[in-house]
Amino acid sequence: MPLAGKELLSSSGKALVKRIGVESVRHVIHDVLCGENLRSSTELLTRRRIALANGALIVMFLNGCKNLEHFIDRLPDLATDQLKRGPSRRESRWILEWMLGLTEKAVQNILRDKPEELDKYTDEFKIAISEITRNLNKEFGNLNCTMLMPKVGKSRDMDWKFITHLLTAIGAQTLTIRGSEKSTYGKLFERLILGSLLHILGFKFVDKDTNIGLNKVFWLTSREEKRESDATVIYKPGKGIRFDIGFIGRGNTEISLDKVSRFERELEYGRSTHFMATFIIVDRVGPNSRLYEMARRINGTIIQMSMGYWPVEVAKQLKVVFGYEHEILRLPKHKIHEYLNRRLKEVPTDQFLA
Repeated sequence: MPLAGKELLSSSGKALVKRIGVESVRHVIHDVLCGENLRSSTELLTRRRIALANGALIVMFLNGCKNLEHFIDRLPDLATDQLKRGPSRRESRWILEWMLGLTEKAVQNILRDKPEELDKYTDEFKIAISEITRNLNKEFGNLNCTMLMPKVGKSRDMDWKFITHLLTAIGAQTLTIRGSEKSTYGKLFERLILGSLLHILGFKFVDKDTNIGLNKVFWLTSREEKRESDATVIYKPGKGIRFDIGFIGRGNTEISLDKVSRFERELEYGRSTHFMATFIIVDRVGPNSRLYEMARRINGTIIQMSMGYWPVEVAKQLKVVFGYEHEILRLPKHKIHEYLNRRLKEVPTDQFLA
């Protein structure tokens, strides 16, 4: 697998932004700040990532044919032998599983995580590929075409067997990438969207441990830390806000309720005790949800990202809590879209990547 293809499989925020581009990431952040659904906004990124990964898989097949005799015939056994050795990296294991038409979930469900089942599955897989190839030849006729890639340095004659193996691997790869996208993009964009929002609203991003005593600052909580919130704002000594963000729709009420239940009204930071308000940002709240009721118990505020230009609502709540005035509150609605787009260009998004 080419290195560029392997990098696409990494869940690292920095690696992902590098591959898909900062401008594409800013476009998604802008869409979400304007009220678009994250999943809809990242679909283009997902398709791009899948297309690039599929291309890398094609190059891998061509490299295999160039460097190993009878590569396609040997492919299932080669993948099985390497899987038995237990590759340490998740991405390497994924690639080997794809050669057998498997995803990680399929390994759990079909093989039940039993290594001894792998040989049996591989034998059945090879029989299935042979039967499919015969049926394709019978149904559609012989396939004989050539793929040439100058960088690989050799053309490859392709038949139905080659194509069946390739498409089987591409199908498994696509399922794996789509399955991992929700978690990957959720973790990445929670930080990017909160960091961008607070920067635009006039707060300075700081290191939690070295900037005690400053006004109008915020920090983002690392996913590795034991946490109560995704971001913390200190407006001035003694006053602050905890932010929690989740791309949670109205169908996931219990997760949303859990977000509310873990907040307290005080924060010990430095030598001061800060009285903390709570802002919980979710995608949507269902009409019969208990979320607002629970938020009131902790003096919390629920903000829905499905509202158009919801950052204005955040600014309104900052005014309620702190008396903080921000210029976005004075803008007519038709100018907010362009304002957010312009201000996003000033946001140091690379600083928010974990």
